[in-house]
Amino acid sequence: MELNVRMLLKEDYKELCSWWERWDWPILSKDMLPGDGTSGVMVGKNNTNIVAGFLYWSNSDLVWLDWIISNPDYKDEDKKQAIELLIQTAEEMVKSAGKKYMMSISRSKSLLNIHENLGWNIDKTASHEMVKIIN
Repeated sequence: MELNVRMLLKEDYKELCSWWERWDWPILSKDMLPGDGTSGVMVGKNNTNIVAGFLYWSNSDLVWLDWIISNPDYKDEDKKQAIELLIQTAEEMVKSAGKKYMMSISRSKSLLNIHENLGWNIDKTASHEMVKIIN
């Protein structure tokens, strides 16, 4: 069966929370996500969601693709292809919107390799995400 792509739906949030939990990631609050958790892409196959990522749009020419997360139960050989499709779909969306740049952050070696194979420049110096709750 063929991979399919769609925009994230509000109903996806609960499943994504379970994925974050299973991967031992912090569960992201909806108000931290773009579009209340709907500004992003989901790739699936046969009614099974495989991988998702969020797009943070700005008033500059930069769009941030982040929080890429995969279904921990999905073990099929096309998982890497699904991740590639997610990134390529995001690239097409950004290009269609007339934006010039994309940025993403990851610690995952496999995700870094996929980005690099798709032509992304990977900074070899490690950096850290800094988050502060103001309210």
